[in-house]
Amino acid sequence: AMAGCGWARAVRGLLLDVSGVLYDSGADGGVPIAGSAEAVRRIKASGLKLQLCTNETQATREDFVRKLRALGFDISVNEVTAPAPAACHLLKERGLRPHLLVHHDLVPEFAEIDKTNPNCVVLGDAAENFTYANLNEAFRLLIGMEKPVLISLGKGRYYKETDGLKLDVGAYMKALEYACDIQAEVVGKPAKRFFESALAELGVPPEQAIMIGDDIVSDVGGAQQCGMRALQVRTGKYRPSDENHPQVKPDAYVNNLAEAVDIILQQL
Repeated sequence: AMAGCGWARAVRGLLLDVSGVLYDSGADGGVPIAGSAEAVRRIKASGLKLQLCTNETQATREDFVRKLRALGFDISVNEVTAPAPAACHLLKERGLRPHLLVHHDLVPEFAEIDKTNPNCVVLGDAAENFTYANLNEAFRLLIGMEKPVLISLGKGRYYKETDGLKLDVGAYMKALEYACDIQAEVVGKPAKRFFESALAELGVPPEQAIMIGDDIVSDVGGAQQCGMRALQVRTGKYRPSDENHPQVKPDAYVNNLAEAVDIILQQL
């Protein structure tokens, strides 16, 4: 099987999704996926470049990295490309003042941003913060704007936690889009600009990089549209029905990150 892995050739860097690839998140802090911490160590030892490309928006990057390190992953903050810092960049660039509907643990990422008299709404994976009152407040702000601006930190449908599947930010994004008859701007996967910034941080051109993720649309589809190869792992929220996806065909399926790394390192 290993011999026919043309997709594994001429690789200089890997972009890894985090939730569902390295670990399954959960209220208890989550659990690492078997072999994934060792796989990260092997990637680094091999000299391949590594960047985590995550849509995680329930914590600051510092807290997120602290959690990953506690689970045994040798990762630093500058190896994480996440939507909140990218959104801050965009807000400053465009002089936007956000009303935040995000997880309260994410708020410190927006400390430097002017939030008075908001002229846009920023939506993240607010989890328990997605109350009717909070969604309605965001709706009222948007519907009252002459040119409503909704910025969403991702558009995932659901993700997997240790106790089952959880609704993701995309479901709430669609609700606000529908109510206000607008289109959100997505910062995060699968936005091309987000993958491009992850590649820039990785320091590798798209044709020499492989994205590994559990989300057929955001991870695999998004990366392929940027000219990268992309693998889907059969961990996290992977479901067998993904293998018949009408639009997206991964370059390969692998059972988990460890298997992908085995194959890639054999080609080096």
